[in-house]
Amino acid sequence: MIAKELLARKRDGAALAADEIAFLVGGITDGSLTEGQVAAFAMAVCCRGMERAERVALTDAMTRSGRVLDWRDLGKPVVDKHSTGGVGDKTSLMLAPILAAAGAAVPMISGRGLGHTGGTLDKLDAIPGYQTRPPLDRIRAAMAETGAAMVGQTDDLAPADKRLYAIRDTTGTVESIPLITASILSKKLAAGLQGLVLDVKYGSGAFMARPEQARALAQCLVEVGDGAGLAVTALLTDMNEVLGDSAGNALEVLEAVEYLTGVRREPRLDAVTRGLAVEMLRRAGLAGDEAEGAACVEQLLASGAAAETFGRMVASLGGPSDFMAKARAHLPAAPVVRPVLPAWPGVLAALDARRVGLAVLALGGGRNAPADPIDYAVGFSRCAHIGDAVGPDRPLALVHARTEAAAQVAIAALQAAAVIGDRAPAARPLILDRLES
Repeated sequence: MIAKELLARKRDGAALAADEIAFLVGGITDGSLTEGQVAAFAMAVCCRGMERAERVALTDAMTRSGRVLDWRDLGKPVVDKHSTGGVGDKTSLMLAPILAAAGAAVPMISGRGLGHTGGTLDKLDAIPGYQTRPPLDRIRAAMAETGAAMVGQTDDLAPADKRLYAIRDTTGTVESIPLITASILSKKLAAGLQGLVLDVKYGSGAFMARPEQARALAQCLVEVGDGAGLAVTALLTDMNEVLGDSAGNALEVLEAVEYLTGVRREPRLDAVTRGLAVEMLRRAGLAGDEAEGAACVEQLLASGAAAETFGRMVASLGGPSDFMAKARAHLPAAPVVRPVLPAWPGVLAALDARRVGLAVLALGGGRNAPADPIDYAVGFSRCAHIGDAVGPDRPLALVHARTEAAAQVAIAALQAAAVIGDRAPAARPLILDRLES
């Protein structure tokens, strides 16, 4: 096979056979496809799409581009969750310890930020000493000890996705449904899952702005997961504002710690977290119905079992042993903290969450190129939510910045993202729909 001929056929809208897709994925993995050719493949798929058989073949080839893990020796149901990306979405940080405390095994293979959205690994990198890419024996030890390991891809776990993921982030091809599907499911299948729950987001802060786009992605994920032998449930959730009270790596970790320890639980974040946790418990066979699952989640949070599990997981992967008790002291803090006042007093009627994510990126809290360093301390805290009164005594947020100049740029960006009105808008459903295989 000749790569440029296959790329030309895909560019022109042809459907590729499974062996042709496997050939291209092999070239992505071993480097025989140049970066330009990988980018051309991503762009061709983004513009021309893929048929269902192609999507299954791409997912299968990317899964088998490296090692496939096996957790049967733990004797536990193996489940995970994945979000399609949002601003302030730190639910994974709570879900892994909740499920592990319930008796599931949660090998959470996570990614870094894409575009304007934050990544779970970037958040965990804010914890001093925490190894987001440990060797496999360290991952296995953490799983055996705590039931959870939130880590990145090892070099031999879905390596095709690792390379393609980085190139998608810099070539305007992040939003492609076939590429999103293959990226998510190849990592999860390689992690040896038995069940997967997906948080498919829509709105101004999501890659899919409209509910119908999110539903199409969710349906694709469910269908391809079923075709690959993985049981999948997908929830469609609203991402028209920051999820929780913070956006930015260390700030989101701190919010997750305070959620697990019961210090504060922002209502929207709490509802999404509990909804996803219940679905994961059901997929794991640890809850028979929604009521049983909800009671289990409440007990694990109220007893402190979930918080204890998170602390033990952090320590087992190199983080501080007293992290849960002294998270604020361990996490990096920005030297400049300023309130973001609205243009005039009123009610926050709407928010362009994508612009909020881009403001975090501009502060240094994300990457414009794969090799860019990240400032883990920067971002926004105490974010107002749609329907909240804002004014001189209730800012839109606090900005955490490295310099005064950077803070002023972020203040202007957040003010431009906010729509101030006279009254609260009609309430929107937080969880719009549920799909499953």
